[in-house]
Amino acid sequence: MEMISSVGRAPRVHFVGIGGTAMVAGARLAIEAGWEVRGSDNLLYPPTSHMVEALGVSVATRYAAENLDWDPDVVVIGNALSRGNPEVEAVLQRRLRYVSLPEWLKEEVLRERRPIVICGTHGKTTTTALTAFLLDRAGYAPGFLVGGEPLDFPHSARLGAKGAPFVIEGDEYDTAFFDKRAKFFHYLPEIAVVTSIEFDHGDIYGDLAEIEIAFQRMLRQIPKNGWLIACADHPGAAALTQHAFSRVATYGFSENADWRGEWNGQSTGGKAAMPVYRSGELWANLDAPLAGRHNLQNALAAVAVAATLGASPELIQSAMPHFRGVRRRMEVFLEANGMVFVDDFAHHPTAIRETIAAARSRWPGRRLWVLFEPRSNTMVTNRFQREIEEAFAGADEVWLGPIHRVEKIPENERLDRAALVERLRASDISAYCADTIDKIVEDVLARGREGDVVLIMSNGAFGGIYERFREAASSRTRRGL
Repeated sequence: MEMISSVGRAPRVHFVGIGGTAMVAGARLAIEAGWEVRGSDNLLYPPTSHMVEALGVSVATRYAAENLDWDPDVVVIGNALSRGNPEVEAVLQRRLRYVSLPEWLKEEVLRERRPIVICGTHGKTTTTALTAFLLDRAGYAPGFLVGGEPLDFPHSARLGAKGAPFVIEGDEYDTAFFDKRAKFFHYLPEIAVVTSIEFDHGDIYGDLAEIEIAFQRMLRQIPKNGWLIACADHPGAAALTQHAFSRVATYGFSENADWRGEWNGQSTGGKAAMPVYRSGELWANLDAPLAGRHNLQNALAAVAVAATLGASPELIQSAMPHFRGVRRRMEVFLEANGMVFVDDFAHHPTAIRETIAAARSRWPGRRLWVLFEPRSNTMVTNRFQREIEEAFAGADEVWLGPIHRVEKIPENERLDRAALVERLRASDISAYCADTIDKIVEDVLARGREGDVVLIMSNGAFGGIYERFREAASSRTRRGL
């Protein structure tokens, strides 16, 4: 897109739905690029409100046509917006120039950089953050856009220099109400990482085959001298290699992986020792500050990218232990009364299963509570009814919270929590469901004991359950309990 603005001033961009994780990151990039930025959203709450406030720009706290009266050169419309939104209708009626965030990123950021696109059903955020971290430590000064809050950088996005690597999380979700292609279709990958391919996003994909086609189409954009780096351990990702037009490398724990890790299944203090072999030869001995097999696969992906761009094994080996991770990915957010409270974004049966296994490896021998909020467009339905049951098999105590926006889901398509509880109990797992978080919090606090680990999994706010536990711990401390 050729940007035209009035002479003597910076180009203006308005972000509609600026509170979205990717949208606030996009606004950050626009500010760094010298644009005048404003935005709008509904009333926001922490932590999203803090991220938006940190931008230091004018943000309207309700959608209204007059928010566009400042004459922006382009309006970026978030993919949560649809027809009927006052600003969407104003944009169309006034014939303002509008684009999706991925389209804006493609033309204003990615085209003049070297895009490294991290794709897959699982592990995108951690892999994106770790890849950016390793490249930063290697002196490449990369730009990046992480779909979360990386703890090693002050913000979730950084522009980086023209011609430098740019690491971006490549989501297969659709782009905007006016563009139903996957977001990653816009990202011009020089290197694409694919961690896994499973069915997800049941609101926009009919079956797994449709998702596979989306990934295959993305591969067509990688130049011949570029790279597809795929997980050898995951059948969907491994099968994708036969559709590549570029060079191909694989990673994982499989014997045939080009970048192969070894792990004994043990984590100490959230860290794991992992020798890494390149084409069968020992390449590095990593001390990875990550728990669980899935996270070590993510580490191998990041290593493969950094090494492909020229980072030495010695540098990667020295940098890896200092990676601090991403907020809401196996994040210990509270320790109180001898109990550990952990926040994780898992919202797919595979992610739930692997996160539970990671918690077991990090805190072996301790009673594990799993509190889960059915929230994503797929997990609120019965599409994965049996798979969810199997995913919870590694827990001792399970609480299923309220189904998000339950009234919008036909009863015959809704996740059957009662049936899930019954089957878990038949497997000797203590399981319960509740329609409010109060009951969950009360039970955990009443029956929890020293040494317990409470793993909370949600891709949303879970009704404020995190603050409830913090408040309860603070109250007990004040009372000297």
